[in-house]
Amino acid sequence: MGAELAFDALADPVRRQILGILADRDECSVGELVESVGIIGRTGVSSHLRVLRASGLVTERKDGRFRYYSVDPTGSAREVLEVLHSLFQGALADAGRAAELQTHDGSPSAQSA
Repeated sequence: MGAELAFDALADPVRRQILGILADRDECSVGELVESVGIIGRTGVSSHLRVLRASGLVTERKDGRFRYYSVDPTGSAREVLEVLHSLFQGALADAGRAAELQTHDGSPSAQSA
C-alpha cells in the first residue's frame, strides 16, 4: 500500500523535482525548496510536501518555527526502490539472455563483430 501511494505522489513532476532536491541536499526548509523549485510559491511547495509526507517519501523535522524536510529512507521510498530494483533486474536479465541468443544464432549482431 505504501508503494502505491508513493508512486501516485511521484506521478507529479514538481514532487519528483522536490524529492530530487531533498535527495541531493539531505534536508531543506520550505523556503529553500521554494527558491530551488522556482516555478511555484510557498503554498504550492507546502501542498506538494504534504502529499510527499502522507505517502511516506519524506519526513518533517520542526525546529522552532521552521520545518525541515528530508527523504525518509525507512518509509515507502524503500518500497519504491525495491519494486523498481526487481523490475529492472528482471528486464536486464531478459535483455542479457536475448543478446546472448542473438550472438550465438548467427544474427546480424554476431556477423558485424
